[in-house]
Amino acid sequence: MRIVASSTLTLGLALPLGLALPAGSLAKLTELGIVPQGTPSTAPSCPSNPCLAVSRTTGFQVEEGSTKDLEVAPRAGTIVGWTITLGKPSASQIKFFNSNEGGPASASIAILRPQKKPNLDFKLVASSPTIPLQPYFGKTAQFPLESTIKVQKGDVIALTVPTWAPALALNLPSSTSWRASRPRKECPKTGTQSAQTRIGSAVQYICLYKTARLTYSATLISTP
Repeated sequence: MRIVASSTLTLGLALPLGLALPAGSLAKLTELGIVPQGTPSTAPSCPSNPCLAVSRTTGFQVEEGSTKDLEVAPRAGTIVGWTITLGKPSASQIKFFNSNEGGPASASIAILRPQKKPNLDFKLVASSPTIPLQPYFGKTAQFPLESTIKVQKGDVIALTVPTWAPALALNLPSSTSWRASRPRKECPKTGTQSAQTRIGSAVQYICLYKTARLTYSATLISTP
């Protein structure tokens, strides 16, 4: 797997190395989860104080201003890679998170399929390999998938963090929000493992967090 990393702290449209749209093809490239034009863009909180991270959960961005369903596939296609922008926590912050959130920072993407509404239930239908994140702290890293993942229209591409990841931007408008797979009574907590990792399982994404965004995106190649 070839990995692209840069010191840039903004998410942008990028095609994973080694992948190209076929000449004359009707395929369309879409980056799901990028910050819409005209909306505030904030780097992940770490190493500021407080340094807050995503931990032990699976989550996806719900809205960013007037833009809804940022991580929802607008058409069927194939996820060919994903990108994450990471803060650069201090050595003491890394030690704290490693000790309290299950180990070194790591993440993957998950493909969720909505179930019955309005229960906010999502079935896990596929996931990518988990990537160790510490080598990419302070950078935007792009991970092309060796085995691409097919998605249906309406599938949600979520971020699964089995330990922790400094990939949370804070102090955004109240119209910015994301959902997590934590149980209702544990929405304020991070110490319990709630990441959705079992293929075929269905989980309710009841916890909604406002004024924050998950700093990741996924690259979709789709055809009409």
